[in-house]
Amino acid sequence: MFDKLLIANRGEIALRVLRACRELGVRTVVVHSSADADSLPVRLADETVRIGPASSRQSYLNAAAIVEAARQTGAQAVHPGYGFLSEDADFAEICAENGLTFVGPPPQVMAALADKSTARALMSRAGLPLPPGSVRTLPTAAEALAVAAEVGYPVIVKAAAGGGGRGMTVVRSAADLPRAYARTRAAAQVAFGDDRVYVERYLADARHVEVQVLCDNHGNGIHLGTRDCSVQRRHQKLIEEAPAPALRPATLDTLAETALRGALSVGFTGAGTVEFLVDEAERCHFLEINCRIQVEHPVTELVTGIDLVHEQLHVAAGTPLRLRQEDVRLRGVAVECRVNVEDPDRDFAPAPGRLDRFRPPGGPFTRVDTHGHVGYLVSPHYDSLLAKVAVWAPDRDGALDRLDRALGEFEVAGPGVRTTIPFARRVLRDAAFRAGRHTTALVDRLLTPPAAGAPPAVDAPPVADVVPAAEPAVPDIRADADPAGRTPVTAVPAAGPNAWRNP
Repeated sequence: MFDKLLIANRGEIALRVLRACRELGVRTVVVHSSADADSLPVRLADETVRIGPASSRQSYLNAAAIVEAARQTGAQAVHPGYGFLSEDADFAEICAENGLTFVGPPPQVMAALADKSTARALMSRAGLPLPPGSVRTLPTAAEALAVAAEVGYPVIVKAAAGGGGRGMTVVRSAADLPRAYARTRAAAQVAFGDDRVYVERYLADARHVEVQVLCDNHGNGIHLGTRDCSVQRRHQKLIEEAPAPALRPATLDTLAETALRGALSVGFTGAGTVEFLVDEAERCHFLEINCRIQVEHPVTELVTGIDLVHEQLHVAAGTPLRLRQEDVRLRGVAVECRVNVEDPDRDFAPAPGRLDRFRPPGGPFTRVDTHGHVGYLVSPHYDSLLAKVAVWAPDRDGALDRLDRALGEFEVAGPGVRTTIPFARRVLRDAAFRAGRHTTALVDRLLTPPAAGAPPAVDAPPVADVVPAAEPAVPDIRADADPAGRTPVTAVPAAGPNAWRNP
């Protein structure tokens, strides 16, 4: 294990990693901007380094300053948390070049999976089902129109370099596609420096389900069950739970097995998340692989008893996985709510300010991950996430009731400060959500209720099967790829039937 690790992040995730390091006897270095000089992670760190002003570009996205801080303090490894540089392959490579262990997969794996088009091709080659659409990027609007005509509307135009809910445009008719295509390419160029896009069928009434995987540097991997993240606004998740409810056992098995197969096929290492859309017929469609710890990781920890950050650090230090698939047992149900400093009554506009009152909830099986405290100034410079409230119960109804109780106890107040708690409690009381019949359309439905007298919404037509397409040549980007093209993979220990699922 490392003697000293640098945490290249802020807020609750920096605090989460710091606590894991302390439990493992690893000293910590926390880098920070001038705006975070008095933050809780900075207060608790063994060492701190100010790396720039409030602007993320000059601080938390300043790779050179972060690496120099690691070198000056003698840190051996860098944990990027989530967001910022956590999925930046160039940063991971710079770390390696400077003798630093990056807590995450190899740079070449990150680079391939960050490119959505390449990732789709790699996963298709590994046998994962894709949404109907183009495997390669589409350089002209005419090609986009041809793909859309084949798969049927609505479609979604996606940036190949996109992520975090950005670089996507839903299109409902051929007349709207050329403009949406041009607009998405222009926005992608500005946001990511890459204007390549592809088109796929938009699954308007689907579930967003993901699988947590852990893989080591020795070819071994396990999955830790599913999470449902369908409660989201503008592709940003609000409430997550584990395991995914109301899906057939066979669907859960398929999701877990294909997710792990896809991750191992590209030489993934560390903690990652394979994301899918699941349609009304429970057909699964690959979305992406996230190469980092997820915001919603606490719900997996609560139902498995496995500390994911501990496992990340052991894998990064070169230790073979300490768990076998049969060791993974899900018990009960966990649900997490993100508490963002936003005003739901003003279209979720940021509402930062000083916290004059801050009293997180407590009670049995209630976990709160937060960097907030009385007197803390929520900065307008960064993401609006203030806290995550996660609860566990033996069954889903109990977990939902417990989360509602906890949110009712959470006291957050200050000049101009508003949070998403009232809206989250509204979701928890929604009949479709309580029954586990919700989809990614839930939040839009709650925000825009049908007009009085309007006819009930008509279900979306069934989604067509994946459109066959010629696969482009895909490079073998695994670190241990054989120069002759052979790609051996160590077998994953077999689990008993449904061993990972909630009994």
